Amino acid sequence: MSLDKKIKKSQSEWMKGKGPMGDVVISTRLRLARNLADFPFPGRAEPGDLKEVRNRVEKVLEKLNYGLKILDLKEIPQLERKTLVERHLMSMNHAEDGPEKVLAVDEFEMISIMINEEDHMRIQVLFPGMQLEDGLRLINEIDDAIEEELVIAFNEKFGYLTSCPTNVGTGLRASVMVHLPGLKLAGRLGQTLQLISRLGMVVRGMYGEGSESQGDIFQISNQVTLGASEGETVENMVGIISKVVEQERQARQYLLKNREDEIRDQVQRAYGLLSHAYRMNTEEALGLLSDLKLGIELDLIKEVEPSILSQLMVLIRPAMLQRIMGQELESGLRDVKRAELIRKKLSGGESHVR
Repeated sequence: MSLDKKIKKSQSEWMKGKGPMGDVVISTRLRLARNLADFPFPGRAEPGDLKEVRNRVEKVLEKLNYGLKILDLKEIPQLERKTLVERHLMSMNHAEDGPEKVLAVDEFEMISIMINEEDHMRIQVLFPGMQLEDGLRLINEIDDAIEEELVIAFNEKFGYLTSCPTNVGTGLRASVMVHLPGLKLAGRLGQTLQLISRLGMVVRGMYGEGSESQGDIFQISNQVTLGASEGETVENMVGIISKVVEQERQARQYLLKNREDEIRDQVQRAYGLLSHAYRMNTEEALGLLSDLKLGIELDLIKEVEPSILSQLMVLIRPAMLQRIMGQELESGLRDVKRAELIRKKLSGGESHVR
């Protein structure tokens, strides 16, 4: 298989398309934590309990009309599990060895369901761009279909019961991944992130809790799951994210008006390095891709697809890169192959700098 075909095959749907507010918002993810009422939660469950949970959930998922493929993680090599994490289909915790761990995923990789993670079920939907409301409709549809078949742990006072107290209530964690190079270059990023935190949101790196931001990419998610409905949580997030998008766009236009030569130079240097470098580590690549994406959105670079950052920020990760290349690679060789993949991707269409 050619490198072009391997790259195309490795892309999830959310990586390909430019969704609403796609100049700033890379993706939208919603996740529900759910547990079966008749069994101990995974942290206290015996292997036999987890096996029965798995069997019951799998039977229900097979009835749903979403084309879900069931993956038994014990049959999947560790490297392949890491690629599932890098594609945002499951958590790092779920990739670790453990009894009766399963992942159900649809062919477009927009729906994924983790079985026997921290909770019996983690139901997730993933969309390109800003699609919180559409995501909520789909995940509620899946949740309702599951609850018609299974008795879910629920308390009239506290709502859905979960392994971690921070998820009790709705069990909903909504996350929006944003690209904020304008605010950073304009010196306004810290102020914006502080405001987001004061409004009850959590800001993390692209892989959520415990990850650091790279390439000016941040995940913004709700902190509170108790005392507000799913609809209220999403409505609040839509308002906050819309304001962040507005501020980022204003910062970009400020830079273009007041520091155009500096921005042009930074963008063109990034484009030149990405197009010609022989080796490149992940951190450097993400920083340069961030600059390139900024140049595309400011119309300084023509005919490079706007989704280049969404695609390459996943494809150049260590496990994904090795999967595409079809072999395990030591660190230095990964840097060489990463640069090769980026050059190949950028040469897909003739690109021009204005």
